Amino acid sequence: MKILIAEDDPIMLETIKEQLKKDDYVVLGTNDGREALQALDNFQPDLIITDILMPYTSGLELIGIIRSERGEKVPILVLSALDEENTVLEAFSMGANDFLSKPFNPAEFNIRIKRLLTIAKKAKGN
Repeated sequence: MKILIAEDDPIMLETIKEQLKKDDYVVLGTNDGREALQALDNFQPDLIITDILMPYTSGLELIGIIRSERGEKVPILVLSALDEENTVLEAFSMGANDFLSKPFNPAEFNIRIKRLLTIAKKAKGN
């Protein structure tokens, strides 16, 4: 299973990548939403993990483009330190499938990833 990450903090990006690689996922990390959008077509992820506050294209903009303009149904997990209720609700209303606050608990993170990938497999008919 392939996972695309949009995260502008290099230490957090590496932490997420290492956590996912432990479970043998194929992982591509990008530094912002713009890079994530550019990677979408070639990488074709089964799951997208995005931060909210990033330069160029924010996580909310990324979700909006993926859902509205591109019509992609790939599950999206928002992983952000910005966990204000309005932001969380906006992320869900734009099409995010899940939201996890930073810093995250690795066990909870793994469970949420597996749940979202199960949804992705069912959507593809696998």
